[in-house]
Order: sequence, then structure tokens, then C-alpha cells
Amino acid sequence: MSAPDGDRRTVIIGPPPTPNGDLHVGHLAGPYLAADVYARYLRATGRPVIYTTGTDDSQTYVVATAAKRGSTPQALAERSWHQIRDTLGLMGIAVDGFAPFDDGYRAAVLDFVGRLHAAGRLRTRTVPLPYGARSGEFLVEGLVSGGCPVCLTESRGGLCETCGHPNGNADLIDPRSVVDPSEPVEIRPARILVLPMEEYRTRLSEYFRARESRWRPHIVHLMREVLARPLPDFPVTYPTGWGIPAPFPETPGQVINAWVEGMPASMYCTEFAQRRLGERPTRYDDLWRAEHDIRLVYFLGFDNAYFWGVTHLALLLAHDGRYVVPDTIVCNEFYELENEKFSTSKGHVVWSRDLLAEVPRDLVRYYLALTAPEHARTNFGRAALVKIAGTRLVEPWNRLAASVDKAVAELGAAGSALPVSAPARARSTAMIERFAACYELDGYCLPRAADLIAAHIERLAEAAGVEASRERLGDLFAELRTLVTAAAPILIDLAAATGVDEPFAAGASRATVEPFAVPLLEPARPARPTGRLLCTSP
Repeated sequence: MSAPDGDRRTVIIGPPPTPNGDLHVGHLAGPYLAADVYARYLRATGRPVIYTTGTDDSQTYVVATAAKRGSTPQALAERSWHQIRDTLGLMGIAVDGFAPFDDGYRAAVLDFVGRLHAAGRLRTRTVPLPYGARSGEFLVEGLVSGGCPVCLTESRGGLCETCGHPNGNADLIDPRSVVDPSEPVEIRPARILVLPMEEYRTRLSEYFRARESRWRPHIVHLMREVLARPLPDFPVTYPTGWGIPAPFPETPGQVINAWVEGMPASMYCTEFAQRRLGERPTRYDDLWRAEHDIRLVYFLGFDNAYFWGVTHLALLLAHDGRYVVPDTIVCNEFYELENEKFSTSKGHVVWSRDLLAEVPRDLVRYYLALTAPEHARTNFGRAALVKIAGTRLVEPWNRLAASVDKAVAELGAAGSALPVSAPARARSTAMIERFAACYELDGYCLPRAADLIAAHIERLAEAAGVEASRERLGDLFAELRTLVTAAAPILIDLAAATGVDEPFAAGASRATVEPFAVPLLEPARPARPTGRLLCTSP
């Protein structure tokens, strides 16, 4: 019997970033901040949670980027792992464990795929693949580009970021090498191992029908499109040189497809986080076993939706009930910079660590939450950040802080317990309920939560300007305490500076309250005229 959701442990998986560079603002504005806010909310409500991720070192994008930079894939991946981990920390993305790509990781992948091979779930297929006539190498995934056969836009092999549909690498229109666009590209046959996706159509369809009413429209539309077509076989091995060597006799010299690593990698990241939390799991996949009945939640971008929502799910189903399946997938769209797509190759990028060096972290988190690309592409603008964070957050909050400090001084209320009226407790309850409606997955919405923060700051700033009494001041501090608690998943530094650290719903039963420090917020400064935030490398 399944445990009630309130008692079940939630495991939150952020998509493993490809270690071919540091994280820019577009990366953080999507799944990582959203997952962090949700994890912080669950902890504040007393629900057990693990939030984890790690890097995706086997991706061929690492090979392509390393070649362009004159580096090796190994050196690039190692350097990027440290950069990504540090940037997540700078942003306050509080993962319980950021797993390394090590021998334990590789063993987990080989065990997971090896079980499928031993059970006869994989098939050999001869498939056409792009081949570099000069390099003498097959070009797949991040090593090949061309026109998407579904939407006709520029795409890499395996998956189109624009429409979300898979492709067979050789299906690309006019395929060309990413590393050397001048290299002649042929199509050659290769015998690989695949997971036959059509064998899982019925279970995939049943899974989506049971969940589509709770998912965002774009990913639901993609799943309907995908399931209306024949499901292409999912490559498990590739005849390339970068990745975890595949130990199967049918495919000598091949490696495991990096996208196959997603589920065992997430399991390994979960085990890594458990050990960081002081637990002692028996195996890398222990917590994901069906008998533990965890509530599994993915936060990811639309460009990952097909793999995480279809092929990864089929890989779990292929283990015949051994594992849980994701309860929810929270999928976001692309975040743009000045109304154009982030592009490191064109120098059109804002590196997260550079922005955080110049703008207070809470202001960055607030602006990214307010403009989060949940249902459509949204836009980052440095001038907009300065203006919006200033007028909607910093200025009203500082006005509120000044009024509160003045009232405390005039009434001599510092250190004393102040009464809280029943109407104030009712208002605190209403605040808690509205914020919870934004943070719970059934209606998860970061922009609405950020908007609520601004609305309540303005409301309390007006209330603080009214002539003070001990009763009014008690009500004001009670509601202010509730607001800080409700905003804490987003405004992490403000919550820490106030010293407010209590359960999410504590304000509903508060009969008295003591005044606490209400710090001022530092404003964001305009970008420096050097334009240092727009650069071509981290």
C-alpha cells in the first residue's frame, strides 16, 4: 500500500548538466532554481526530501566543445564539474549531493544496463549513422548537426531542441560534422544494441494518460505527438570512442549511449546524496526500488523532455517493476537573453558567477523566479533586473524596514512579547495557503510566488506607515514573520538575515510574537559599461 504523499520521501532530480563549461543564467533560471525552491518548501513543511544531480560527462557535446577549445574531453569535463558545483553553491542551489563521475558512477550504469541485457530486453539492429570520411569516425548526438526532419530547424543528432522530437542522427537534413563542418559526411551502417520502444507503447500510454492533467501543456502536447507516431528504437550503444565502454559481445568496441545513463546516474546521485546526509544505502539503486515507494519528481527543460519522459521511463519499465516511476515532471521552456537565445559561441551569454559577483543573490533569485520560463520563452535583461528588483522588492522592503524600526524604537518594544490578534492570525493563514498553492506541484508557479512576495511587502509597508500601537505592531510582526517564512525558499539570504527559521505554517497559531531584526536590502547596480557580463568563456 502506498504511503500518503505527506509521509512519502520525495526525491527531486535536476537534469545532469553537460560539463562542457560553466552554468550561465539561462541554465539556472530553468530547472535548478525551480527544483531548489520546491525542495526548500518541502523541508519547511517537514516533508522528507532529497534533491540531487551530477554532471553528464559521457555526452558527445563534451568532445565537440573540447575540440573547439583545443582541450581534451577529460580535462574539460573535470574543470567544468568544479565550476558547475561552485556556481550552484553561489546561487544557493542547495543540492544534497552533487555526485562525481567516478568508478561508482560507471559501475552503476553497467549494472543497470547489464541487467537489461541479461534479461533479453535489448535487441541488435543495423542502423544508418553519419560517418566522417576524413576523421574515420561515426558522428552522433553532439558531433553531428543538420536540419530537423520534423520541424526543419537546426538540430543536433538524436534530438531536436526546438520541437523536442527524436531523430536517428542519419535522418538529419544535410548532416555535417560539428567539429569540422568542412568534412565530407557519409551514411554508413552500424550494428548496435537498442531498446525496442514499441514494446513499451501500451505502458507508456497508460502512464501519460494518468498524469497529463497535472503536467504543463507543452510537454503533454509533445507526448501526444510522439505517441501518435511509431516509437523509434532507442540506441543503447554507439560505435564511438567517448563514453563508458559497453561490455556486450554483440557490440565490441562500442560505448554506452550517454542518454542511457540518465536513470542509473540519477540513482547513483541519490545514493551519493544519502551518504552525504549520513545514511547507509546498501546499493546505488536502493532508494529507487519499488518497495520504498518514494515520490520521484523531475525538474527539466523542454529540450530534455523526450528522453526523460519517454526513453528513460521505458528503461525503468523494462526492469519489470523493480523501480518506481516519476510521479511528476516539471518542464520549463528556454530562457533568453535580451530576446535572443543564449549562445556561448557568439558571446551572447551572462555567466551566473559574474552576475552574482555584482548583484545580491536574493535579487537574482527573485528576478529569475518572477521571469521563470514556465509556459513560454521569457527574457533576462540586466536593466530590467535592476528596475524590477528595485521597484518591486528593494524599495518597498526598505520602506517597510524603516517604518518597523521606527515603531519599535518609539514603543520601546525591543525584546518584548507582543500580542497577535485573531484577524492577524487569519491573514497569516491566508498568506500560507496562497504561497502553498504556488509551491505545491499541482499548481507549482514561481512567477506567482514571486509576485505574491512583492504584493505582501507593499501591503505590509502601507500597514507599517499607520500610527503604531503595541497591538498593531504585534500583528505587523506576526504577518511579517509569516511572509519571511513563505518567501524563504526564494529569498534565502533575507530569511537568514532576519533569523526567522520556523515551520511553514507556524504563523497560523501564533498568539504572541517578539520583534526581530528587519535588515535592509542592497539594491542592484546597473551593469558596468565595460559589458563584462557578456563574454565568450567562463
